[in-house]
Amino acid sequence: MPRVIHFELSADDPERAVKFYDEVFGWKTQKWDGPQSYWLLTTGEAGQPGINGGLMKRSDNPLPPSSAINTIDVPSVDEYAESVTKHGGKVRMPKGAVPGIGYIAYCEDTEGNIFGIMQFDPSAK
Repeated sequence: MPRVIHFELSADDPERAVKFYDEVFGWKTQKWDGPQSYWLLTTGEAGQPGINGGLMKRSDNPLPPSSAINTIDVPSVDEYAESVTKHGGKVRMPKGAVPGIGYIAYCEDTEGNIFGIMQFDPSAK
């Protein structure tokens, strides 16, 4: 069964936001070494319940503003994107590669909520 595996936040000033979450919650942050400005948020220790997330500059996010975007692990982005549209949702950002991680697409449910669907594939380029 697909589960939520990641969340994303957007911020006008990512460095200010990273500092806020670090100081308030003690989250560990690390700037991602990928092709986009993106910060990885580690929210706890291995074995603890919960998920980790990421933070991006709001102006770099092509999706409508949202408090948070949850990403769901799926075996096939293509199949689940098709299912989203079949059941009344929309694909807001089509499938794209996250190099070395896998493939992701962003969708909207029937109520206007944005979420991601992620297919792990380390060979993604």
